[in-house]
Amino acid sequence: MHLGKTIASVQTPIIPVIGKWTRNTPGTLSLGQGMVSYPPPESVLQRVRDFGLRAEDHLYGSPLGYAPLLELIAEKLYQENGINCTRHNAVMVTAGSNMAFLNVLRAITDPGDEIILPLPYYFNQEMALRMLNCVPVTVLTDDNFQLQLEWLRSAITDKTRAIVTVSPNNPSGAVYPEATLRAVNQLCKEKGLYHISDEAYEYFTYGDATHFSPASILEAESHTISLFSLSKAYGFASWRIGYLVFPEALLPSMLKVQDTNLICPPLITQYAAMGALSVGASYCKTKLPYLDKIRAAVMSRLQALPNVNIISTEGAFYLLLKVDTQINDLQLAKSLIAEFKVAVVPGCAFGLHEACYLRVSYGMLDEETANIAIQRLIEGLRKLS
Repeated sequence: MHLGKTIASVQTPIIPVIGKWTRNTPGTLSLGQGMVSYPPPESVLQRVRDFGLRAEDHLYGSPLGYAPLLELIAEKLYQENGINCTRHNAVMVTAGSNMAFLNVLRAITDPGDEIILPLPYYFNQEMALRMLNCVPVTVLTDDNFQLQLEWLRSAITDKTRAIVTVSPNNPSGAVYPEATLRAVNQLCKEKGLYHISDEAYEYFTYGDATHFSPASILEAESHTISLFSLSKAYGFASWRIGYLVFPEALLPSMLKVQDTNLICPPLITQYAAMGALSVGASYCKTKLPYLDKIRAAVMSRLQALPNVNIISTEGAFYLLLKVDTQINDLQLAKSLIAEFKVAVVPGCAFGLHEACYLRVSYGMLDEETANIAIQRLIEGLRKLS
């Protein structure tokens, strides 16, 4: 039977691959998938305990989302991000921010259009572009994984439709300064491009780093699209809930996409989201000192390895290791699972092909288990590379 050539050209999603290798090796500890170790707040479960008792719980809803949730999101965006949702933009609830990104691509691109992705990119975004027959144009960042405006400018062509920024970054953990994001946003405005700002890790910053939302810039509403997720900060990745802010001129197109693809966001997850937002950012921020402690311990131990280079970044819960080895990164990741029972993600999934990179996620394990996992990783890197 015929198989579509477009989907065949898309890279295989790496997380299920690593997950399968991990399951096939009992006792493996995962430093792979990007999740947190803590559960959702009790308010999430309280909001959904009585779900289904009312007739309206079983009806289709608005494609934009449940009105009370949209009000909470608008208040959160205004208070925390400086984004005014009453000025020429709209909010839509989606089944995670991956869906938000795909919805946006369907609204703003045609086959053959180009989207600029700074390296390293988030692999699901590169995959989404290829699924729609768009062209991901990758642009290098500097040695600290920071954006370079002139390099972005030089990548723009008449087919470019948007520049994507992910800050705090997956997979590098880099946090882009406000001045840099303002400059990128201004470049998009000058060139008639959209600035797609992925802010899934907005609360995960350490030290002096701070998060900035480009959509808060005065008169940026017409060209700025902001993606948000509740999966990370509130510890309920399986609920699949996110949202985005976009220019109101895109509303007719976005409604077509949402109605065709999802019809409306699942109401039970929207109730859960209301429970999370009622607690607010403080829920995540109280966890940050503990995460930061694990982060510091992981970095100090890995930096002692002579064949590993780590860039100290201040966001998300990831570290990128550059390993001095002749071994292919995918094979190295497979061997670490098979021989040392520790899972990481190879850098090739994020567009890093010029050297051997591994992404380490330290958010999903408690301190004791993380120490064991890191010790296994250190032993594996010493022996395999």
